[in-house]
Amino acid sequence: MKYMSLKYFLPLSMGIILLGSGCKKLEDFGDTNVNPYGSATPITAALLTNAEVQLGVVIAGVASGGVEAGLFAQYFSETQYTESSLYQEPKLEFGSLYGGTANPPPAAQGPLMDLQQIINRNTDPSTKDVVSSSGSNANQIAIATILKTYYIWTITDRWGDVPYTEALQGSANYTPKYDEQKDIYTTMLAELKGAIAGFDAGPAMQGDIMYGGNQAKWKKLANTLRMFIALRMSKVFPNPGQLAATEFALAENDVNGSIETNADNFTINFPGNTFNNRWYEIYNGRSDYAFSKTIADIMTNMSDARKAAFSSNNTAFPYGLTRDDAIDFTASVAGNYAKVLSDANRDKNSPLNVVNAATSLLARAEAVERGWIPGNAANLYAQGITQSFAQWGVSDQAADYIASPQANYANGTGGGANIGANAYGSIVGADAITDNALERIALQRYLAHYPDGIQGWSVWRRTGVPNLKPTTEATNSPGKQIPRRYVYATNEYSLNPTQVAAAIARLTGGDVMSAKIWWDK
Repeated sequence: MKYMSLKYFLPLSMGIILLGSGCKKLEDFGDTNVNPYGSATPITAALLTNAEVQLGVVIAGVASGGVEAGLFAQYFSETQYTESSLYQEPKLEFGSLYGGTANPPPAAQGPLMDLQQIINRNTDPSTKDVVSSSGSNANQIAIATILKTYYIWTITDRWGDVPYTEALQGSANYTPKYDEQKDIYTTMLAELKGAIAGFDAGPAMQGDIMYGGNQAKWKKLANTLRMFIALRMSKVFPNPGQLAATEFALAENDVNGSIETNADNFTINFPGNTFNNRWYEIYNGRSDYAFSKTIADIMTNMSDARKAAFSSNNTAFPYGLTRDDAIDFTASVAGNYAKVLSDANRDKNSPLNVVNAATSLLARAEAVERGWIPGNAANLYAQGITQSFAQWGVSDQAADYIASPQANYANGTGGGANIGANAYGSIVGADAITDNALERIALQRYLAHYPDGIQGWSVWRRTGVPNLKPTTEATNSPGKQIPRRYVYATNEYSLNPTQVAAAIARLTGGDVMSAKIWWDK
């Protein structure tokens, strides 16, 4: 990013602006892309579409750090350029998710500014009547707020303190403060509650390719995110009656409900023409990533039928190899190692789940087990696994898996010892053994979030499940341990040095990957 004014704050969007935005599916938009600078008032329905499309970049983006998180979670292995798996310090930018990176303007625009523009233009008396053609002002603000909160959540959970309350303000503030993560968390919870209450009986928002403007589903999503955010604070507030438990209970008890079935999953349904599944795009001409032997061993040890959907074959790639060893392994299997996702789940038009029923139900199971809410944790655990198996097309095998000695709720032993062990010696001592119910739930959440590395990495950082070990070839310092956060990129230092310095001062050890963010105690 060249200039601060292009980073967090550009007032208009150069995102994917699509006409005919009353439709739900991406293919309904055809090739009607237009430049929003051609209109004094951007089409807010199109801004929403752009922000939703870019969710795929968050989960399966390389430059934005989605794939990097999957490497740290050992969902994936690198096959040739292995620096990230060896924990070389990444300089990943979150600025592209806020705003543009190009120079001169007009610049490419980020999804957060698109969403802020929806909120601004539905609030401003001079524009709110014009943009109401995309849905009632209240409904547009509510949806944009929920989606904006999701984006911020994925950013803060990777970097820690980041711009939030002072970001996206245009020329009013080019050097926003980095909010402390503990404050970001309380603000996110408040904004989600406000968004649920903010919907009205007016016209549904247009341009919504995820839920088609369905209020009920958006409210369930918001409550599910509230539960996830509350549960993420369990290390800081572990006990019933504390903030995390209280906020979880409020969300779980909300009359609007949460995501319980795959029919309500927050999913991008790619059409496979102009808009392709992000994992398809990653393999389109390259093959830098593979299905990691670490997660493969867990699933093999548990006879987990989802493995056939998670990978293209049974030749999982050892994690954390040097470049020479990775090349050697590739040659040893004639290049026929397991890719990320099966061919059918990695096609141009394969759906990509952003938030699913399985992890929502498993989060509730954990809250019951912790004593935060009443309920039957074993039943919720079984329901979560059942929904995950159904999501991946193997529902007929869920019951046997749930009853197995490895996965059953009462005393399941988990994914076994020596996971990820390989002939190159890059992983030693890792295991996925589960000694109690909380560990069984955590292991299932780790599996059910796949291939969303941001969530898998966060589950591991919060729970220590599975018991991952760093590669013996690690190059990072200090400690050569699995990273706990991303470091701030060079542009942050050059364009907002005072605020970056304040954020770094709050980190134990400074701006390093081993520094733990607020909730990661």
